[in-house]
Amino acid sequence: MSAQQRIELDAQLRFTPQPAGPATIEQARAGFAAFMGQFPVPAGVRSTTAMLGGRRAVVVEAEQHVRPGTILYFHGGSFSQGSPETAMAVTANLVVRTGMRAVSVDYRLAPEHPFPAAIDDGVAAYRSLLENGADASTVAFAGDSAGGGLAVTVSLAARDAGLLLPAAIVAFSPGLDHTRTGASMRIKEGVDPFFTFAGLERNGDLYLNGQDARQPLATPAVYADLTGFPPILLQVGTNELLLDDSVRLADRAREAGVDVILDVTANVPHVFQAWAGVLDEADHALDRAALFLTQRVAAATDPGSSGLGTTPARRVR
Repeated sequence: MSAQQRIELDAQLRFTPQPAGPATIEQARAGFAAFMGQFPVPAGVRSTTAMLGGRRAVVVEAEQHVRPGTILYFHGGSFSQGSPETAMAVTANLVVRTGMRAVSVDYRLAPEHPFPAAIDDGVAAYRSLLENGADASTVAFAGDSAGGGLAVTVSLAARDAGLLLPAAIVAFSPGLDHTRTGASMRIKEGVDPFFTFAGLERNGDLYLNGQDARQPLATPAVYADLTGFPPILLQVGTNELLLDDSVRLADRAREAGVDVILDVTANVPHVFQAWAGVLDEADHALDRAALFLTQRVAAATDPGSSGLGTTPARRVR
């Protein structure tokens, strides 16, 4: 346990200067990219660019100890910020630990493309993988924050579209409740070093663009029927406003007879897995996520072609 590491990290995050007044969407995107660019990408991976379901994607592969299987990854950023590059530290850490390739989708962002554009892009990407020869049993969905929410909602939309569901879902600090009715939304105000209720409300309004949050694809933690879902791993910290998003989704999974692991770590920030190499709990959580994935994702008997039109590989480090 690294109590001192957690205390120091929390203090560091609270000391970070905040912009005066609401940022424009361009400022928010630039600031998010700069912040996420500070996280180191582990050695031993390479990346290529591809098109998947009509959207750009970044394919991240291990240079050694390769294992068949694909992680379809959805980056975070409140549905209005971020890219495959901003999630590279977490994505690459999963690749290194599992040996499986990850395909990170550059889905459309709000406010230019509000709900459900990101979900539609996720379904199109998954459909493209399947049409290009991937077996659903060799694919897992994973994501962080908003992307963790997409790992769940893309599964809902894929199921409703008649597609076979992936073998597993991993969600790091997922956003699963646009009604913002979980108790942690209020109880953790001031405890969470990243989010405020007002900030989540602003970002949620950008994403929904006036649409009703009281529906499964917007608030799966409250309204989704998870019947038929694959095993789910939810990792979240006790200091998060989004804590009850995971707690309530785990309850819905249990009620639907779905295997679910609710993995809660005390006194860590939102998407604490990004601090791998700095915070012991981050490395331990990623190790648990990798074990979950390798136990549940089947190894393809004939991996064949990736079905992705890639550009030359480059190291991401």
